[in-house]
Amino acid sequence: MEKHIKSKIYKSSLIAFFLLVITSLNAQYSTEFLKYRKLHPEAARIRLQQETIITIEATKEGLEINQEFIEEDLYLNEAATYNSKNTLNFSAFFELNEVKASTLSFENNVYVEKEVEKFTKKDDLNSSFYDDTKSLNYVYPNLKKGSKSKLKYSQKIKNPRFLMPFYFGEYYPIKKNKVTIIADKDVNLEFRKFNISDDNIQFTKEEKRKKTIYTWQLDNQAEYDYEANTPNYKTILPHIVPIITSYKINKKTKKVLGKVSDLYGWYYSLVENVNVEPANKELVTLVDKITADKKTELEKVKAIYYWTQKNIKYIAFEYALGGFIPRESNEVFRKKYGDCKDNSSILYRMLEIAGVKGNLTWIGTRSIPYTYEEVPTPVVDNHMILSYENNGRTYYLDATGRYIKFGIPTSFIQGKEALVSYGKEFKIKKVPVIAAKESAVIDSTSIKIENGSVIGTAKTTISGYPKIDVFNDLENENTETKLKQFYNRKFVKGNNKFLVKNFKETNKYHYDNDFIVDYDFEIKNYSKKLGDEIYINLNLNKDLSYYKTDKKRENAIEYDYKRYFSYTTKLEIPKGYKVDYMPETVKVSNDFITSEITYVLEENEVIYNHTIELNFLILSLENQKEVNKLIKKIERNYKEIVVLKKE
Repeated sequence: MEKHIKSKIYKSSLIAFFLLVITSLNAQYSTEFLKYRKLHPEAARIRLQQETIITIEATKEGLEINQEFIEEDLYLNEAATYNSKNTLNFSAFFELNEVKASTLSFENNVYVEKEVEKFTKKDDLNSSFYDDTKSLNYVYPNLKKGSKSKLKYSQKIKNPRFLMPFYFGEYYPIKKNKVTIIADKDVNLEFRKFNISDDNIQFTKEEKRKKTIYTWQLDNQAEYDYEANTPNYKTILPHIVPIITSYKINKKTKKVLGKVSDLYGWYYSLVENVNVEPANKELVTLVDKITADKKTELEKVKAIYYWTQKNIKYIAFEYALGGFIPRESNEVFRKKYGDCKDNSSILYRMLEIAGVKGNLTWIGTRSIPYTYEEVPTPVVDNHMILSYENNGRTYYLDATGRYIKFGIPTSFIQGKEALVSYGKEFKIKKVPVIAAKESAVIDSTSIKIENGSVIGTAKTTISGYPKIDVFNDLENENTETKLKQFYNRKFVKGNNKFLVKNFKETNKYHYDNDFIVDYDFEIKNYSKKLGDEIYINLNLNKDLSYYKTDKKRENAIEYDYKRYFSYTTKLEIPKGYKVDYMPETVKVSNDFITSEITYVLEENEVIYNHTIELNFLILSLENQKEVNKLIKKIERNYKEIVVLKKE
């Protein structure tokens, strides 16, 4: 009996001890932290408050626009320290004013606030369209699990065309998200909504005195999961693009935006006086030289385009409206560098010298999901190129890219709308998506079996966008050893024992011709011999498997371009052996993918061929399921082997 009582006392003491430990641990954190950690066990943080207040006032000088941001975050795990370093961006169009930031640490059952004291400014060189952006860098002190951070800052928007979208979602949960626009009654606004269900967001509009107040609020928004290769967040996150269409000053109405013609009118006003000075004599001499032996206009344009790609280095460094106005071609020619607008400027002038008409063209890269009609503001595009028309076809010349073959656009503008200038008139055109077979990897291989190893020779021909990718990679592979290592990775066949012995490159860095690599290789211990039979798998390349997506994936997936692969392998049948088993042909096809594997016996060779045509840039979740089904059928055949038997 006494032993039983002691046992009960011991267990009770143990339970009490653990409860004390748990209570002690929990006492380190606020009840607010414990509540949200339980609600969001996978989240690193929750935004407790996100508020944006935009005021728009009509003055004698024009519109005065200010916006204020308030953010409060609670950190739910040890990853808090990784959020200590933070940055705010600003530019000539977005003047950064008062900034206050602080950390709230939970100590002795209360939050203790410590303000950020040091803010450091620096240039931020990373944009393709305009790049006067600067950053203000700061560090939250002692940020850790259970801490909060508070941020409050304001900006002055210098140009009414640059109202930015506001978002109602993030890659972390948000408890309260509120946006308020307070505008003078003489200011007319439109709002373009994307990925929004009106049932979720509370919207109000009220008039007070001479102000119109617009308010949007969304509470308890769950986090959006980040997944690799997902299309830009603008295609997923709920957001609104505000547009100032017009305003009144002294009883006069001033147009701002609202239609594509309004946007183009402003764009054209910025470029109509560019390149009015006479062309540099050396530039004229250069154009005459590089077009001297060209018989057709098309050949002249190609020669000028390639010269620009090779000789004008892409560097983006802009300030204020310089981010929208191309530099004079003479200046670009003298410096031999420039951004996308500067490349377009010198291309335009060089074509003009050659007696050819080019058209300045504004375009958004594929990271921007809007059409010009949907969002006729500078938010819709971020890039400038030159268009050229010949015999009913439009060529999109983007000299910021290297190794771009004349006749194909850069991959990141495929399928996008282009705003093409014809003086005071304009047209909206659609950039084509390049067919899969234009971006091809075609591999022809001959192999034989020696002592269980595979000895082979191969020729790989690469065209289109894959060729551009390879050329860009090869710029860093500047020794024989590095090149071999690169080709071992690039052309790997069979297994990780694949080894390139030697190689020969043809048409390296050539703009028009396909890039060809001939090489010898060995794959040790690849075939298997059992008794009087040899087993070998001729599926040396299994590229299709890379395009099978995870069944747990929750978002669409995006690729740079469509692709085509063709692999032909000729196996020399060893002397004294014959084919005992050869797999059957398999073919699968739908709107997105076509693939086929065939085996043919010709004299003393087994000829294997595998083709893959990938006809997609973006796959929705439903599309991914369809593609995965077909890939699985091909993958089952990747396991098939050829059996050779001793005669």
